[in-house]
Amino acid sequence: MIFSSSLVPARLISRYKRFLFDAELEGGTVITGSCPNTGSMRGLTDPGSRIWLSKHDIGPTRKYAYRLEMVEADGTIVGINTGMPNRLAEEAIQNGLIEPLSGYDTLRREQKYGLNSRIDFLLSSQGRPDAYVEVKNVHFMREGGLAEFPDTATLRGTKHLQELGNMVASGHRAVMLYLIQRADCDRFRICGDLDPVYAAAFGQALERGVEAYAVKCRVSPLEIAVDGVVAIDEPGIAVL
Repeated sequence: MIFSSSLVPARLISRYKRFLFDAELEGGTVITGSCPNTGSMRGLTDPGSRIWLSKHDIGPTRKYAYRLEMVEADGTIVGINTGMPNRLAEEAIQNGLIEPLSGYDTLRREQKYGLNSRIDFLLSSQGRPDAYVEVKNVHFMREGGLAEFPDTATLRGTKHLQELGNMVASGHRAVMLYLIQRADCDRFRICGDLDPVYAAAFGQALERGVEAYAVKCRVSPLEIAVDGVVAIDEPGIAVL
């Protein structure tokens, strides 16, 4: 995905209330903007960090002109916008970059399923079981080369794993796709110490037949694009 307009470089002052951040633009102007990531953003909020912003027209549904898109951390650029992974995953699936999810005729977004849930993508093709694909954004790294998810407890994520298992029991495919918005990782792991409930649910989902794949992205102020599959550091997990 290539950005339609150039991102604006800045320095992070602080990120707060989950939805907001303050930053200093290159000319010295201090601005407040919106943060499109309500998670903990663990390891990505150090004051003084180099960041990149998109700029938008203010209107009835947009209070702030600037939106945080990327943060430099650990010597690499990390995408933090949680609205990006679905767009990136869709592009990668349609371009055949994720081999187990290739060859489907139809891709439908945000389809209702389970108990009052929506699946990110429902892939369909005559003669093949439907594939229910749930995408998770990943940007947490505390050990060099190892991406981890989640970076905080996620009851919603646990619910998704349980419902994906139910889809397998109903005769469908169910897939967890972890999309890593950074290029410096060659492995992925479920972060069981920060959310043991999710880790247990993940193991149970695999036992029920849910598939799991992880892909990393190359990230720059010009574009973000899926750039390869990474191994999953858990026994018994399918790896491309």
